[in-house]
Amino acid sequence: MIKKGMRRQIVLHYIFVVFVALLLVEVIFLLAIRTYYYDSVYSKITTHIGTAEDFLKYEISGERSPNQMQKLLDFFEMEYTELQVLTPDGNMLISSTGFQPDRTITTSDVPEAVGGSVGRWVGRQAGTNESVMAVSKLMHINGRETYVIRYVTSMERIDSDLLNLTLVSIGIGGAVMAIVVLFSFGLANSIVKPLNNITAVSAQMAKGRFNTRIKGDYKYEIGDLASTLNYMADEIIRSNQIKDDFISSISHELRTPLTSIKGWSETLISGGYDPEETRLGMSIISKESDRLIGLVEEILDFSKLQQNEMKLSMGHVDVKVLLQETILNIWAKAEKKRIHLLLECEETIFITADANRLKQVFLNLVDNAVKFSPEDSSIVLSAHRLPGSEMAVAVRDSGIGISEAHLARVRDRFFQVDSLNGGTGLGLAISQQIVELHGGKLEMDSELGKGTQVTVILPMTEELPPVASQVESQI
Repeated sequence: MIKKGMRRQIVLHYIFVVFVALLLVEVIFLLAIRTYYYDSVYSKITTHIGTAEDFLKYEISGERSPNQMQKLLDFFEMEYTELQVLTPDGNMLISSTGFQPDRTITTSDVPEAVGGSVGRWVGRQAGTNESVMAVSKLMHINGRETYVIRYVTSMERIDSDLLNLTLVSIGIGGAVMAIVVLFSFGLANSIVKPLNNITAVSAQMAKGRFNTRIKGDYKYEIGDLASTLNYMADEIIRSNQIKDDFISSISHELRTPLTSIKGWSETLISGGYDPEETRLGMSIISKESDRLIGLVEEILDFSKLQQNEMKLSMGHVDVKVLLQETILNIWAKAEKKRIHLLLECEETIFITADANRLKQVFLNLVDNAVKFSPEDSSIVLSAHRLPGSEMAVAVRDSGIGISEAHLARVRDRFFQVDSLNGGTGLGLAISQQIVELHGGKLEMDSELGKGTQVTVILPMTEELPPVASQVESQI
């Protein structure tokens, strides 16, 4: 007995389908053979009747007499078949066997013959219980006498041959089913064994052993499943590594401002410093506090995006005004590296968006450009319309660029091209998700050593915003 499982289900379903198909084929085949044999007998008798009628013509005439009945027997007699001459109401007048039953023939072939067709009846003969076929036809002699010519032939030999054929068919079917069972086990094993292997490896992965891999060259869907699980394990290992790097990085990022705040707090508490030193210490504490708040807000934003909890406050936004504000916010940081910020923007480009969130995106992009650009270089912010109903904002620098290997991963969460520059590695991941929430997309093009261009493509608003909205945005 096969234990419960997929192997058992495959074997049983396969056997069931083949068994039903084989049973239908055998039943149809045997019925067709039986019909063929029975129809052959019927056709032979009806052909004989037609031939006898052609020869009979006017040979029998006059009143009914034993000699006339004998002539009928002579004309219509057929080998291995009993010939009976009946009256239309079923009474037997004469039989080729010499036996004359004392009862009326009531089988269905006689009424059919009286009705004008060739009657046919198959069943068990009364008294002998022998399987027979009876074929009857109405015969008019010289237009005066009407008889029913009835042939009765035994079907025992044919039934015996059909029984033997049935037994042979059952034997062949049994052999086919035995072969099917063997093939079904082979088929089941070809599916179940790889799945058992995959299940065992998956169990190891579930226990945290992500270095385990599914080995074997599997095909089709099972191969896809094995490849997917191996890829999933690789991604988990990579995610864990990124998570560890992030924890290490964020710990460093948090420790640095906290150390400064703690150090200056203790220094100021001890007293004895002039107002200028006190002002410097308080300025450092404030600056590092803002830095901590920025780190925490970035992590919170990412958490909201991951949980689809970030809500956008949509409104009409003047893109040129938004980019000007971005440049003003980042100008001081760029000035320290003598980096020139240039704005190239078409007039009257309006979009429907959350101005604060888009400003967060552009600030992040420009801040990254400043961070990775050399001194005395330029960063260009450009905005222009695209064919259709879209517009694009591009941030282009001539900095260190990004290698092709890193370019594919730079938008992944927690990933940092250069961990020495600080940060959480969440900026671009957050920016991309904010852009996608606006129905847009973020594209990057970079060449190592020559610079990077980040392009934000957003749907554009055709109509101009109300005058009041323009005034508010300018204020």
